[in-house]
Parts: sequence; structure tokens; C-alpha cells
Amino acid sequence: MISRPIEDIELKEHIASLPPDGREVFLIADGSVRVSAVSATWMVNQMRANHRTGFIETYVLGQGYIAGALLSSAVKGNDRIQLGIECGGPVKGMYIEAWASGAVRGYLMNNPIPLEKPLESFDTSELYGPGFLTVTRILEGSRTPVSGQIMLQYGNLAADLEEYFQESEQTRTLFYTSIEFDRQSRVQGAGGIFLQALPGCSDETFGSLREKMKGIGGMGKSLAGCMTADAYAASEFASYDPEHIGHTPIGFSCPCSKEHFSSYLRSLPDAEKSAMLEGAFPLVLTCVNCGSEYSYTEEETKELFRGSI
Repeated sequence: MISRPIEDIELKEHIASLPPDGREVFLIADGSVRVSAVSATWMVNQMRANHRTGFIETYVLGQGYIAGALLSSAVKGNDRIQLGIECGGPVKGMYIEAWASGAVRGYLMNNPIPLEKPLESFDTSELYGPGFLTVTRILEGSRTPVSGQIMLQYGNLAADLEEYFQESEQTRTLFYTSIEFDRQSRVQGAGGIFLQALPGCSDETFGSLREKMKGIGGMGKSLAGCMTADAYAASEFASYDPEHIGHTPIGFSCPCSKEHFSSYLRSLPDAEKSAMLEGAFPLVLTCVNCGSEYSYTEEETKELFRGSI
């Protein structure tokens, strides 16, 4: 992956002052509920730089990246999670892939998102419209991915993920994402929380957590003020006796490379190769997952195709 520079000097200084992004995992309520909390300010800003997203695109895709980082806390080793949305609204959908190791990548189907008029709130339901949400687990050593799918009910990623786990996996969950922008629409803080009821979690305990999550807020603002996800979650769930059980660094990362794209070019049919050599140079290929651009001169391209056409 090629990371594009964040060119806003004030923003660079701000995020450089923050703790590194990370995912923290806790057990609360006598081990009956699992809590994952992520700080993702660095990740969302790098995502924005690479995909060159505007304000609303950063908000929508940023939520997807935060959700991916949270969901991947439920897998381990070299396992990964894929989160896909296909919908009829102007977003058209998104695709997110997140590894247990903390790497996250993904893209919007429409970037920029075509809007007839500026949004008057952070209500994303009109952006999504009718559609489907799919979650896929790709487990190391397993030949068959495990997938589940639901129809979008809310057009709100956190609420629809809760609905997915209830319908598809019969698991009670709670989600929360938070992105804090300044007056110049710069991302100052970003993070989220994912709660899963474990065996032994009573209806009373989960009900109290649901009420608490309805009133939770300001995580992005707190992270923008240099609070860590660890400290935020420990504070918010202090009355549930949190036990910290794990930390994983997270970040925007993609395994693409120029070598990978070179192999792709070599595998093309001869007719396509000939057409490329007759086209304009440099030849630029873009990774849809991370926005990295790989450039080939005419000489490089001819060398790649040497002996095949």
C-alpha cells in the first residue's frame, strides 16, 4: 500500500499529539459481557487521505472502518471479517475487510456520494435506502467462508449491525460509533464500542447496558482530547467492574503492491496487452480497496509483456 501524505499541517500536528490507534477488549458484569473499544483517529484520517473523501464520504466510510475494527475483535490469528452493504440509495454500498491483527481496508461504491441537496443532519438513512448487509468470516484453514445477511432496517450502520447479530447469529449486541469533526470538517477524533452478551448474561444486565448505550456519547470528542479507548471504556463501564483482557494496534492497511499488480498485468489476454501498449503512458492502476496508485512507464510495461505478445 502507498500511504498518501496528510497535507493539512494543523491536522497533522493534532493527530501526531494523540496516542496510537488501538483496540481494547474487556469483560464486564462478572464476565457475562464482552466489550471491544477502538480509537481510530489515525486510521480514519489516513483512509480519508488515500481515498480523497469529502466530509460526508469520510463520515460514512469512517463508520465502516470503525465497525470493521470492532468486528474483527471476534476473530483470531490470520482470520478476517468482511462487511458488505449493497443498497439503492446514493451510497450504493460499501465493502470493508478487517483482519484479527488490526488491519482494515475498504471503499465506498460511490465516491463522491451524489447528493441532490446538502445533508441537514447525521441521519444516514436517506443515503442508504433499501438494501442488504452481509457479514462474512474467513477463517484460516477453512475452505468455506461463513456468511450471514439481513435486509437493511435502519440505514444506520450501528443499528443495522445490532439487527444482523440478533437475526443472523441470535446474539445480543450493542454498537456505537463516533466521529468528531471540527468547524473545517477535519476529523479530530474517531472511535467506537461493540458489546456482546456472553452465556450467563441476564436480561436485566443487558437491559441496563442498552439503556446506558442510549445515553453514551462524545467518544470522538474524548479521543480528540488525547483520551485512550482503554481509559474511555474503563470510565464508561466502571460500575460493571471492567477487566481488561487484550490490546491490539489497529490501522488502515492493504496488502496490495506493485508486484501484485505486475502479476495481474502479465496474466491479461494478449489483446488487452496490445491495447494497453497503444494507449497513453504512464499506465496507472488504482487499488480499489485503499486508493493506492501504481504507475508504469511505457518501458516498464513493454518489459512486463516481453515474450507474451
